[in-house]
Amino acid sequence: MALSGSLPEARGRLAVAGYRLGTAALTAVALGFTAYRAGFSGSTGLVNFFSYFTILSNILGTVVFLLGGLSLLRGGEGAPDLLRGAAALYLVITGIVYGVALAHYDTPQVIPWVNTVVHKVTPLVFLLDWLIDPPRRPLRLSRAAAWLAFPVVFLVYSLARGPAAQWYPYPFLDPRAHGYPRVALSCVVVAAAFFAVGAGLCWVGRALRARRSTTTTAVKPAHSQH
Repeated sequence: MALSGSLPEARGRLAVAGYRLGTAALTAVALGFTAYRAGFSGSTGLVNFFSYFTILSNILGTVVFLLGGLSLLRGGEGAPDLLRGAAALYLVITGIVYGVALAHYDTPQVIPWVNTVVHKVTPLVFLLDWLIDPPRRPLRLSRAAAWLAFPVVFLVYSLARGPAAQWYPYPFLDPRAHGYPRVALSCVVVAAAFFAVGAGLCWVGRALRARRSTTTTAVKPAHSQH
């Protein structure tokens, strides 16, 4: 539906475009501020900065919301559902892993407001966005399985680079404390979370879209009588 359609539809599209662009701007500022600190303070370094799954998933989310918001303003359909689903999955996992496994770690170099944005605000908005605007077409699990490619590449990269750099992005990926068996167990748990959340996003998306399609079909005849 285009912005030139009915007033409620146009307002709805403007509202969705507004919060997507607003979230993209907020996340971009948070990422830019942190990247500047990492590059010039010497405490983290830009290579390590871009080696965090949190940072990479937030960069993807920023791009998806920016392109999707601009597309809606121009009368388009927004970002492709498969890409939006990937960003939603990565960010929701980011929020879950942070809350369950990372929030209690003392990291003095972390900027509190940035930490809140990338670990809490952006993941929550992406989850709500998926519920507010479910995928236009049902996403099959076979297609959504492509979402797992990036986490696998990230894991291989982190474990391959870690010994040379003497640095790991997250404690549960660091074998120096408890060995590789503990890392393997952590990876299995996180992989299960990826699969469960990804399947959940597909199922919820299909259910919400089917319900809205049924509601729209039921309402149209009533309008046609006036």
